[in-house]
Amino acid sequence: RIGSATSLNSAVINTRLQELVKLFKERTERVKERLIDPDVTSDDESPASSPAAAPVPPPKGEPEGDKTAEDEHYCEMLCCAFEYRPWLDRLKNYQFPSSIDPLTNLMYVLWLFFVVMAWNWNCWLIPVRWAFPYQTPANIHCWLLMDYLCDLIYLLDILVFQTRLQFVRGGDIITDKKAMKENYLRSQRFKMDVMCLLPLDFLYFKVGVNPLLRFPRCLKYMAFFEFNNRLEAILSKAYIYRVIRTTAYLLYSLHVNSCLYYWASAYEGLGSTTWVYDGEGNSYIRCYYWAVKTLITIGGLPDPKTLFEIVFQLLNYFTGVFAFSVMIGQMRDVVGAATAGQTYYRSCMDSTIKYMNFYKIPKGVQNRVKTWYEYTWHSQGMLDESELLVQLPDKMRLDIAIDVNYNIVSKVALFQGCDRQMIFDMLKRLRSVVYLPNDYVCKKGEIGREMYIIQAGQVQVLGGPDGKTVLVTLKAGSVFGEIRRVKHLQGAREIQLMGLLAAGGGNRRTANVVAHGFANLFILDKKDLNEILVHYPESQKLLRKKAKKMLRNNNKPKEEKGVPGDSLIIPPKPDTPKLFQAALAAAGKMGGKGPLAQLRWRLKELKAMQA
Repeated sequence: RIGSATSLNSAVINTRLQELVKLFKERTERVKERLIDPDVTSDDESPASSPAAAPVPPPKGEPEGDKTAEDEHYCEMLCCAFEYRPWLDRLKNYQFPSSIDPLTNLMYVLWLFFVVMAWNWNCWLIPVRWAFPYQTPANIHCWLLMDYLCDLIYLLDILVFQTRLQFVRGGDIITDKKAMKENYLRSQRFKMDVMCLLPLDFLYFKVGVNPLLRFPRCLKYMAFFEFNNRLEAILSKAYIYRVIRTTAYLLYSLHVNSCLYYWASAYEGLGSTTWVYDGEGNSYIRCYYWAVKTLITIGGLPDPKTLFEIVFQLLNYFTGVFAFSVMIGQMRDVVGAATAGQTYYRSCMDSTIKYMNFYKIPKGVQNRVKTWYEYTWHSQGMLDESELLVQLPDKMRLDIAIDVNYNIVSKVALFQGCDRQMIFDMLKRLRSVVYLPNDYVCKKGEIGREMYIIQAGQVQVLGGPDGKTVLVTLKAGSVFGEIRRVKHLQGAREIQLMGLLAAGGGNRRTANVVAHGFANLFILDKKDLNEILVHYPESQKLLRKKAKKMLRNNNKPKEEKGVPGDSLIIPPKPDTPKLFQAALAAAGKMGGKGPLAQLRWRLKELKAMQA
């Protein structure tokens, strides 16, 4: 046992020593690289924090109980450990904010939802309780409970939320409590909020519980419109909510008309004439059906008999025509705004097709153009991204470009170590281009002036004697066209795709790059990069140094055993066979006049011409 333990300890020590030696070698190599090329930044200068790193234990002098609220809590159950959030503790320790941003605070939008629900309760049910006999002494306590719950929501909105809303004055965001309260008290919103809470309920003791005394509660309409604006700002498809809201307007107008019809029938007497409601079946459903036929002017209604019925019906017809036309116009605007992008896409595509037909473009080219339009629209939802960003300020365009493109550009080894602001300026110059299957991204012999970054899809580098051999397939996130050597899979051939930083005008691409399928690429022009580097001389020196180093490494000949060289365009002339040379020499010595002598004389003339 003692011998086995000793051997085990020695094996562990040897393994650890080998790891240490390996780490020291790697560190020495990195130091050598930094000494040779000090401009190249090392990965050790900006170490990435690992999410799996073990937490550092507190010093001995500090107790372990002093932990933040972000610590993880575990609940051990049988043999498993389950992680949970102390949400109950957070709820107990929650402090209401001293100021609320009404534009971005989602909690305020949620609160507006409850306020709008209370407002809808009053708007929809006050007419029902006034016209229909649904409020009875048996259920009056339920109606009053819901009424005063809505009043409590109104009151909390005034005292807690509206007095804490931030506002802008002179370009500054005001968060002072006193200033926010004074701004609300001087606003039109405060006057309407006070009017909607008029205590007319005290008249219940004199006239009874009349729902019409709660009509001022419907004056809190400003909260409804504010909720609409905030909700549309956070929804990705706001037009769906607009369609639902417009439909609700129509349903509410029919709802009010049905309540008025029942009130008119009760005033005339239920079943007294053929025009009024006869009192059979569900009263609300029957009256709502009559309101639909009246407002939409379907027809088929009984003729009014009395003067009151005639006047009521005429007012219904006029109101119905006006309300229905307004609803149709608003619905048309909502649907038109929702399909504005699709309409623009169809108009562009139709104009392009008309242009191609006018100039008699071949059908193959027309089909590829149509395919490009369809794929670009369905993949991006737009034809040109720059049209949306041109209206934004420069700072916002930069923020969007960083979120979209920075992760891809940061992978380019050529730009590592450059000025961060230079990278940001470069992000705004990237152009997004969509390539169809088998489209040439760049061709052999072209002068490289661009760098390509693959955002989505794949491209293939073609080479070989026939120019159709797939050397390598580049996927999303790959970069090519700056200064790049592409190796064949078997290592038999190397091809340079020089472009962005190649000096002079003789650096031509030596391979074809073809889109394997639909490919979305970012393109950076050499002209744009030169305009950016004018303002960053240090980054310009670093890029030139890296470019020279990469070109020098790419131009070194590879002496690999068994690897054939590049195929030449004009192969060298094969040597003359030895037997044929001996025959020519013998013919010269003999001095004959046969075919060999004539051939020998002809070869001498050719050699003299070559000399």
